[in-house]
Amino acid sequence: MISSIEILTPKNLNEVLGILSSNGGDLRIIAGGTDIVTGLKQESNRFIKTEVLIDINRVAEVKGIGQANGRISIGAASTFTEIYKNQIVSKELPILKKAVATIGSLQIRNRATIAGNFVNNAPCADTVPALLVYNATIEIESINSKREISLQEFLQGPYITQLKKDEIVTRINIPVPPENFIGDFYKLGRRQAVAISRITFAVLMELEKNKINEIRIASGAVTPIGTRFSELEKFAKGKEVNNNFLKTLACKMGDEIIKLTGLRWSSEYKLPVVQQMFYQILRSATKKNL
Repeated sequence: MISSIEILTPKNLNEVLGILSSNGGDLRIIAGGTDIVTGLKQESNRFIKTEVLIDINRVAEVKGIGQANGRISIGAASTFTEIYKNQIVSKELPILKKAVATIGSLQIRNRATIAGNFVNNAPCADTVPALLVYNATIEIESINSKREISLQEFLQGPYITQLKKDEIVTRINIPVPPENFIGDFYKLGRRQAVAISRITFAVLMELEKNKINEIRIASGAVTPIGTRFSELEKFAKGKEVNNNFLKTLACKMGDEIIKLTGLRWSSEYKLPVVQQMFYQILRSATKKNL
């Protein structure tokens, strides 16, 4: 049961920032509400003290998708349906489009927003691996300041981020990837539809004469937070793409996961699944070169 909560409906970003700076209560920003409303109904410890909800659906500054100066800018309150249908995303960010398509149901995608997916830093956030391999940065504003940081820097620990109480994420910015970059996204859930992720991977790479010139690798769900694998990326750089090397890289991914999570009771069966999933996404991304 949801207790009595005050709901504010600011009409622009300045009003939002004014509320965040002046209200001393436990505030929560709400857009789609697919996380907060469910959490309130379940009396989740993350939301149980919420006193005020700030509904940003009327705030134009946190909506819209555009491209300028070599970057794609996505409003924090853009829904997954808007992102999926956007022509810029379809052309330039196919891995993000594929990740968005795996989230929830059509009804959820019509409501849920991209910033809402990562702002609480739940390990199962499906867009995070895709955003990480695209080197996404996020704009954060308060009434006195504005800053832009990498998404990886923003994500500090499970359900912990750099966001302060008087701040709001306003936009996600992504450098337009070079045309010759290839990649893929893969998600494993307990069922095929409306499933919370158990393992997600995103890979983006550039090949030159069948050798890896650059590669970016990120995971979600299987690691405590969405994570880039810098050591694995360094190892792969300059290597020739063939089936044996992809198997070697998949095995090394298993080692990296163990380093991050340690051995658990589930490792015996989860580790082979992780390695096989990663091998399959590598094959899918490089199939024209094998």
